[in-house]
Amino acid sequence: MKENSIEYRVWGSNALFTDPITKIGGEKSTYQIPTYEALKGITQSIYWKPTIVWVIDKVRIINKIRTESKNVKPICYSGGNDLSIYTYLRDVEYQVKAHFEWNMQRSDLEGDRNEDKHFDIAKRSLAKGGRRDIFLGARECYGYVEPCKFGEGESFYDNDGEFSFGMMFHGFDYPTENPTEKLTARFWNAKMNNGIMDFPRPETCTVKREIRNYSAKKPTVKNVESED
Repeated sequence: MKENSIEYRVWGSNALFTDPITKIGGEKSTYQIPTYEALKGITQSIYWKPTIVWVIDKVRIINKIRTESKNVKPICYSGGNDLSIYTYLRDVEYQVKAHFEWNMQRSDLEGDRNEDKHFDIAKRSLAKGGRRDIFLGARECYGYVEPCKFGEGESFYDNDGEFSFGMMFHGFDYPTENPTEKLTARFWNAKMNNGIMDFPRPETCTVKREIRNYSAKKPTVKNVESED
């Protein structure tokens, strides 16, 4: 069985990592560090198939954490534009280590569970800069990815010891990946040690909040159409 883990560098001019409460509108202010869910979305943009689920193992903060505020004119839900101030992270760079596991909610794709195949495609996709556009938490924050060796090079926080960011958003539990009929938000007590954050696995997060009922549509032979 081949290794199913990838390591990559992601960087950009700005980033905006928010929680579910401040994501929907109004004035937005970023977390100081990327969330598990944001890094999972970046990894899915590199390569994703419904057969697999990406698990983010750890992230390394390379550049000094800096923020800047910008005046923006977001579109209002009722029409027109509003004037808001968004606080972004500035000049960000991270190293990420992630691996994929099988999506056990998709038993119909059991025949596609070929670890060698998905690992090789993920490596080729990463070498090309990803299959889809890379966004650092928000669509206006464009990013770039390339393969790297996790831990190589210097980080601004290499010798800073442990630092706590308190309770912060971890990610979502989706019915498409979990045996549940609810959309649930997870939270965790974020800590950084010498610039590295080891993420807990989603199922080990004990602080959760149910957002709403959410049923995933199960694919069947009747609603799946062949490419031919």
